[in-house]
Amino acid sequence: MMKTERHCAYCEGDMPIAARADARTCSTRCRVALHRAEKKRVIPLELTTRDRWVRRASDKRPLTTTGRAASSTDPRTWSTYKNAVESVAGVGLGFVLSDVDDVVCIDLDHCLNPLTGRLAPWAAAIVRDAGATYVEVSPSGDGLHIWGRADVRQGRRIRRPDGTAVEIYGTGRYIAMTGRRHGDCPSILADLSAVVSKLTA
Repeated sequence: MMKTERHCAYCEGDMPIAARADARTCSTRCRVALHRAEKKRVIPLELTTRDRWVRRASDKRPLTTTGRAASSTDPRTWSTYKNAVESVAGVGLGFVLSDVDDVVCIDLDHCLNPLTGRLAPWAAAIVRDAGATYVEVSPSGDGLHIWGRADVRQGRRIRRPDGTAVEIYGTGRYIAMTGRRHGDCPSILADLSAVVSKLTA
């Protein structure tokens, strides 16, 4: 029987062959780092109290908490935040955007220098316009997810002249979650309607 490929819940690297079945990290260093990150987890209650959580595979596919294929349009494959956090399936968490509310995510690609933490000027302007809302670093380490509220029923991908992209989603998608807060942003969801209008004008 073929063994399922497993990845570290912190660095997303391959798990050692000899790792216990219930192990979540590849090393003591990653285990300690993951523990510290989870203690500092600041994902807004507006998200953690909704039963729209999934796990995610290393290739970004959504998974159920048992490791089966999940769907961003099938609520039967979603879970509570608690169950998703406790699951060892895949490499991390994801939150499903649905048309039952106005929770949205603005995804900024390749805008953050992972070594210096410095934002590209165009991304800094969007973050500034978003105001006091939850922003987290994407799994790649060089992007941002800006969370808030707005009426977005049709996802948009806006290609910038320099090749980078801004994506805006409000339904029918799941977004990879890291819990790695950007800067000192608050753990709340602000109204992003004006920002979305400006980006899509």
